[in-house]
Amino acid sequence: MLLRKPSSTDIPSSEITPESAFRAAQQSQTTRRRFLASAIAVGVGGAATQLPHLLHPASVLADTQKLNTVPSAYAVPDTQTPFGKATTYNNFYEFGTDKSDPARNAHTLQTRPWTVQITGMVKKPLTLDIDSLLRYRPIESRVYRHRCVEAWSMVIPWDGYSLSELIKFCEPLPSAKYVQFVSDVNRQQMPELPGGFDWPYSEGLRMDEAMNPLALLTFGCYGSTLPNQNGAPIRVVLPWKYGFKSAKSIVKIHFTDKQPKTTWNEMASNEYGFYSNVNPSVDHPRWSQAHERRIDSSAFPRTIPTQPFNGYADQVASLYAGMDLKKFY
Repeated sequence: MLLRKPSSTDIPSSEITPESAFRAAQQSQTTRRRFLASAIAVGVGGAATQLPHLLHPASVLADTQKLNTVPSAYAVPDTQTPFGKATTYNNFYEFGTDKSDPARNAHTLQTRPWTVQITGMVKKPLTLDIDSLLRYRPIESRVYRHRCVEAWSMVIPWDGYSLSELIKFCEPLPSAKYVQFVSDVNRQQMPELPGGFDWPYSEGLRMDEAMNPLALLTFGCYGSTLPNQNGAPIRVVLPWKYGFKSAKSIVKIHFTDKQPKTTWNEMASNEYGFYSNVNPSVDHPRWSQAHERRIDSSAFPRTIPTQPFNGYADQVASLYAGMDLKKFY
């Protein structure tokens, strides 16, 4: 019988990796390589910015219901942003500060029952049920440009009716010069609520801005009720202003004779003005506003010039006649 003499280079059997562990390690390496390859394809560190629809599948969306909508004259010809991108790349800090957080976390928001309080300088303060508000006027489908202060933009079909219709119903007093929107804050339903903010979130408009036909009281998008991460069940959309002006998940509408405090203006007034009209000639202190990244159906966002008032100057510029728009930014 032949006996093999151990070599000094032989590895003891106790140190040999078991086959099951070796295969698991191979699988892990394969997964890692695929991830790195996809990251490199869109630019390392920029995957969420460049291709949010690939990172956050539609399965994370909240349940929505179809709306009966009527056509509207308010529709831009721009290519629309796909639903999957518009609903997975969001700012909604109540559910986290990363763009992907709202789609992942906002399922905890309970949108029924839901009421909106009408308070302040009105003939008759009252509380309105969300479903009564939905039935009050025909729901229009309006395709709006939507511009974020962070220099990215989308084109979204929003569903609602002019905010002016509700304001007229509320009968504000002649002394009411501003309208304030207060968002919901519920720590049980918003476990990711970040510190450092004076919650609840609030925004506001001058009364003539709120009465402009473009100001949309919004209940849905893409023909269905709003996904939670997009501000369900009721928000405003102001297409000529930066996105943070469009308050989400509204629970109170307050009429006042004084300019109301608004969340971002209170946080950093040098960066976020009360008016916040889209203005390519007024830069954010930390970046230019002259261009924007349009998120549409293409694989990579296109960089395009930013238009004054986001392209709605014909409809809204007269609201600010005589104002220094660099001072009142």
